[in-house]
Amino acid sequence: MAATALAATRPPEMVFGTYVLDTATHTTRAIVLVTTLALIALCGDTVAGHRRETEFVVLVQLGALGSMLLGGAADLILLFAAFLLASVPLYALAGWAKQGTATEAALKYYLAGALAGVTTLAGVTLLFGVAGATGYAGVAEGITRGPGGAAAVGLVAVLAGLAFKAGAVPAHFWVPDVADGTPPAVAAVITTLPKIGALVATYRLLDSAIPADVVDWPLLVAILAAASMTLANLAAFAQTSILRLLGYSTVSQVGYLLMAVAVAGRAPLAQPALLFYLAAYAFTNVAAFAVVAATAQRSIDGHRGLARRDPLLAIAFVVALLGLVGTPPTAVLFGKLVVFTAAVDGGLVWLVVLAVLNTVASLFYYLRVIAAAFTAPDTDTDTDTDTDGATGSVVHVVHERSGTRSRPWARWTALGTAAVSLLLGVCAGVVLAVVGTPP
Repeated sequence: MAATALAATRPPEMVFGTYVLDTATHTTRAIVLVTTLALIALCGDTVAGHRRETEFVVLVQLGALGSMLLGGAADLILLFAAFLLASVPLYALAGWAKQGTATEAALKYYLAGALAGVTTLAGVTLLFGVAGATGYAGVAEGITRGPGGAAAVGLVAVLAGLAFKAGAVPAHFWVPDVADGTPPAVAAVITTLPKIGALVATYRLLDSAIPADVVDWPLLVAILAAASMTLANLAAFAQTSILRLLGYSTVSQVGYLLMAVAVAGRAPLAQPALLFYLAAYAFTNVAAFAVVAATAQRSIDGHRGLARRDPLLAIAFVVALLGLVGTPPTAVLFGKLVVFTAAVDGGLVWLVVLAVLNTVASLFYYLRVIAAAFTAPDTDTDTDTDTDGATGSVVHVVHERSGTRSRPWARWTALGTAAVSLLLGVCAGVVLAVVGTPP
């Protein structure tokens, strides 16, 4: 993080001919690094004393490195290499617990990723064939001289891979399965880290390498954004598992984030809006999963009585869930406002109207969880299943009123990230100024 802060004081530059050091890269690195610290803290209760604890931390850091490489990639070959680095370690992480559901989730994640990887590589090959270059500047120049149809097919293939990494429609099916099939700490990692780099990589690729007059990518991305937020919200309504609900929630958040990508190069606010929203989403999403990790309850009903057992944790839950909706003064609210403004400036008023409707609709399932947390349980104890951190086996856990105190790392991570979400909201003007927008 110190190296990132130092590099941010220098003028933008290209290193190794493939990696850009600019505001977007520095911000991506900062978000990923701080989020990684929070995630490692969150995982403390899950991995402490486990014989494969070291592997867990290494896999998280390798996935974080891949996400940072994605954010700064300015070459198709580096983009694909970063895609692999942000994917393969997380496949292993999904199956780390070695319990039945985790193994199934890891297999689904891997198979979807293998297909997305092959598709991405095919797209990179097509774009190289059309443009005769892999660097984004060379692609932008050469693609105008090649066949537009081949360029469009290549771009769609590459976007399919990036959509998989971001968890966007139509490559989103793995997200709720992995979120529900893995321990909450693992689900937090997989639904947060890769999205940061993938969305910045998508923005940079489209803005720098693909002229909109050759391939109408703004309309394509706008359709993906609309489908992601709408389908995910509809799917979340009927969920009884809190982890599957949060999984669909992350897909809907990607839909809002893609709105900024859809107006890349057409709205001055687009890049700052994307970067700020990513930071807001990362901390808010980690806070939500951290509460679930602290309670060890995988169902919505399992969180009944949380406000009585642990009032502070219940407040953090409210901040996280209402933050994902976009309620003042949380950071996601200001992220959505700036993204919506950028989309209007870019001519996507219809998409903003749809996003507002989806935001209102999402209140239903978020409030359902909050209502459960403030509803008295039938008894003073709740029974659920959880994964034992030392053995990776499924065990039955009886949660007393002080049950969350036995998971201090998860509890304090939830409180800390919820506080950061509020702080980012209060300081939104300052943060936006840092990433390129006047306060």
